[in-house]
Amino acid sequence: MNTLAAPARVAVTDGRVRRLPPALALSGGALLLAVVAVLAIGHGAYRIAPLDVLRILADRLPGLDLAVDPQQAAVLTAIRVPRVLLAVLTGAGLAVAGALMQGLFRNPLADPSLIGVSAGGALAAATVIVLGAQLAPGLLRAEPWIAALALPLAAFAGSLAVTALVYRIGAAQGVLSLPMTLLAGIAINAMAMAGVGLLTYVATDEQLRSLTFWNLGSLATGTWPVLAVLLPLLALALLGALRLAQPLTALAMGEARDGHLGVDVRPCKRAVVVLAALATGSLVAVTGVIGFIGLVAPHIVRLLCGPDHRVLLPACALLGAVLVLLADMAARTVVAPAELPIGILTAALGAPFFLALLLRRRAAGSP
Repeated sequence: MNTLAAPARVAVTDGRVRRLPPALALSGGALLLAVVAVLAIGHGAYRIAPLDVLRILADRLPGLDLAVDPQQAAVLTAIRVPRVLLAVLTGAGLAVAGALMQGLFRNPLADPSLIGVSAGGALAAATVIVLGAQLAPGLLRAEPWIAALALPLAAFAGSLAVTALVYRIGAAQGVLSLPMTLLAGIAINAMAMAGVGLLTYVATDEQLRSLTFWNLGSLATGTWPVLAVLLPLLALALLGALRLAQPLTALAMGEARDGHLGVDVRPCKRAVVVLAALATGSLVAVTGVIGFIGLVAPHIVRLLCGPDHRVLLPACALLGAVLVLLADMAARTVVAPAELPIGILTAALGAPFFLALLLRRRAAGSP
């Protein structure tokens, strides 16, 4: 397992690679996100020009009374803006969770799925979809809102339960062992996916369709009530991640060196696991499984900005939000007027792009 630490140490000490200045990277990322968000708000079967989007948004400011189209304003306020905000939160949360896991394991190939967060949510969601009517028939039929909340709550609980189990196995006498955590995550991830496969096998055609679409991810659940629940959870995870920026950068140097310098990284490792699970679990509960954002975005940002997590984490949030927005725009276009599950696009576009980055690094002689 010593090879896990090699990539980050090389990246930290490699001065030959030219990096973007932090101010340029963050300001450029914020500007790009703003432009893509305006385009995404106006994009869809009912198109709204970017200038009209800005006019409608400005009309919501106090003291302004602009001439706007009521129909455009209704579509933008009730449908487009919540969906775009959900896409931004999804991209930022998944990318930061991926950066946290890569910093924890000191490996650019790590992501939250290594500790079974997504698999735990998928298993819990599959259980509700396939067996919910048998396990709690009276509860799910009592009120419509209970049935609507059952799936996301179960997915969130499943993600956190699997994370807690992996943490308990990986921690011994209060010390989190990264190799043990990794192996436990891989094993439990395989068990959870086996359970999902079994439930898929026994599901009816209707249940199988629901299960398939949930596992492929969607942002169609973006509404103001959903955002009201999701935003505090993600804000806690993202702000907590920013507080870990300096310890994570120190962790990349290796735990033995940190110990000689008097830096205790044990609280940092525990906090990383909790925050990554919180971000990923809450998003999986709302959007389903959306892959590759937590793997690709941190890798790209690390190539552009370097390994300093004080810059890496906020830049990952910005790039992840942009990537999800672009994927969602494509999902609403490729098979219009229908909608393609966004998880298909993030995997189909993210995997080749990631392979191209790896091949480019190999051709350049970089580890």
